[in-house]
Amino acid sequence: MSKQINVALIGNPNTGKTSVFNQLTGLNQKVGNYPGITVEKKEGICKLPRGVKAHILDLPGTYSLNTTSLDESVAVELLLNKNDKDHPDVAIVVSDVENLKRNLLLFTQIKDLKIPTILVINMADRMVRKGITIDIELLEQKLNSKIALVSTRKETGIDRLRNLIADYKLLPKSQNVDISVIAPDYFERLTEAFPKEDIYKLWLVITQDVNFMPLKKTFTKDTSSFTTKSKSELKRLQQKETILRYQFINGILKETYKVDANAAKGFRATLDKVLTHKVFGYAIFFLILLTIFQAIYGWSEYPMDLIDGFFASATEWVKDTLPPGVFTNLIAEGILAGIGGIVIFIPQIAFLFLFIALLEETGYMSRVVFLMDRIMRPFGLSGKSVVPLISGTACAIPAVMATRTIENWKERLITILVTPFTTCSARLPVYLIIIALVIPEGSFLGLSYKALTLMSLYLMGFGAAILSAVILNKILKIKSRSFFVVEMPNYKLPLIKNVAYTVLEKTKSFVFGAGKIILAISIVLWFLGSNGFSDEFKNAETIVAQRIKEKGYSANSEVYFENQQEAQANTLSIEEKAVQQQELQERALNQEIASYKLEHSYMGYMGKAIEPIVRPLGYDWKIGIAVL
Repeated sequence: MSKQINVALIGNPNTGKTSVFNQLTGLNQKVGNYPGITVEKKEGICKLPRGVKAHILDLPGTYSLNTTSLDESVAVELLLNKNDKDHPDVAIVVSDVENLKRNLLLFTQIKDLKIPTILVINMADRMVRKGITIDIELLEQKLNSKIALVSTRKETGIDRLRNLIADYKLLPKSQNVDISVIAPDYFERLTEAFPKEDIYKLWLVITQDVNFMPLKKTFTKDTSSFTTKSKSELKRLQQKETILRYQFINGILKETYKVDANAAKGFRATLDKVLTHKVFGYAIFFLILLTIFQAIYGWSEYPMDLIDGFFASATEWVKDTLPPGVFTNLIAEGILAGIGGIVIFIPQIAFLFLFIALLEETGYMSRVVFLMDRIMRPFGLSGKSVVPLISGTACAIPAVMATRTIENWKERLITILVTPFTTCSARLPVYLIIIALVIPEGSFLGLSYKALTLMSLYLMGFGAAILSAVILNKILKIKSRSFFVVEMPNYKLPLIKNVAYTVLEKTKSFVFGAGKIILAISIVLWFLGSNGFSDEFKNAETIVAQRIKEKGYSANSEVYFENQQEAQANTLSIEEKAVQQQELQERALNQEIASYKLEHSYMGYMGKAIEPIVRPLGYDWKIGIAVL
């Protein structure tokens, strides 16, 4: 049996951590939440040399171990808690070749926890274009660690990284920085109180507000000598620690990291001026949103029609092939109808997640956050609220989870409360049906009326969210002050593999998450509509046949007769018309019986029970059933 080791993948946001994770794990990955908290947990399996398997855990993006959000707290907790089943045997810190100085802050912190640590310098394919040269051997000596120079775009350096993970026991565990120099007396008292504990780990336990679920915090000595420091004093010591680490990093990079000042670097600044412009920036963002909705409605129509036709054919095949009875009806009208109701919306949801993934991969989403901060701030929100509000167009639950990145408590609370006003994909079927019934065919400036209507409905939901935010901002008496800081990553072409993984995982979570509920409800609805307790339901065939004999067919069946006969009146012979007439009568009879059974089924009585409530809206018991 092959051995399995735990590997923690950690790094700053926008360093390509997800790309490295995808290269290591391929399709051997799954997404869930950490137990008890709504933080996404991505994990996968990587096969290493000599039959070793690595359990790769992709930790949430973090700038340092000085936590400011729930995501960062999760990362710190896992690194400190040796009792956790996912505690890493080796940590991989992913850095960006253009922002190595900032990324090394997190690297030195993790290495000082004496965890075997590998530094991955990602996006190596940009080095020539940006005029960057790195002395890897000297940098390894200075950091006393191993480095993998990786380009996920060109798929280079991954094999070396796998070999380094497999040989993790050879990695040095020595610390980079001695933090005790920032306050010698204080750390000396800590060492005296806890002689068996690692000094840097103790420092993080004292300063970080994390859960440490199974971590023991029981101390044998009096702790009053060092816990008397106020929060402001601890904050000042953290600042000194950061300065100390950057002094160490600067000294190393002077010898190992060179950048050609003449390298071309004006494209990003020029593009930013346009995309974050006070006028053009919003116009471009609006056009992008309009394109997304055009795709959701227009482009997805073709695969949806194919899926609809396939399930209609499958239902007919089941009815024609299997013997009549309850089991056949369950498969055709319950299970197949339920699965069809799930699968038919996959194209629209996939398109939505495709565009969101593309916006994130290219680096444009950060510009949107910056752009929208100007609009959001007066309403009690921040630019970071845009990400949950946009994500809410897919599903409100992950959108609410995404608010954890908003540092300010009041802004986070308001965003959580107003996000459900945005139109999620669960409302999309209702909108699509209404639009199909009400909005005519046609286009304006190449955009269909239906797509424009869908865009308007989404804007109405967004407007309701903004209006609610204004009200909550005035009602909630929470004193808060926040500064908006967002990183502007470099523009880059999206990796098709990353986008495909994202679309696949998000769509799969919809199918298996919401799909189970939809399928169960479909089967329940089939049962309620196909069964009844009254004599009218049980004797429906006899009653309907007698009624037709006395009064004739209902208006709906008569219209059906006329339409079918008019459509084929001039194309059939006398014999064919006779056969057609018989077929139409059989279909009409079956339709009359099905309608009568539905009226006297469990669902029919439920619809009639709520009819007094929906009648003021102009609805009858049939629409009451649809409401149920």
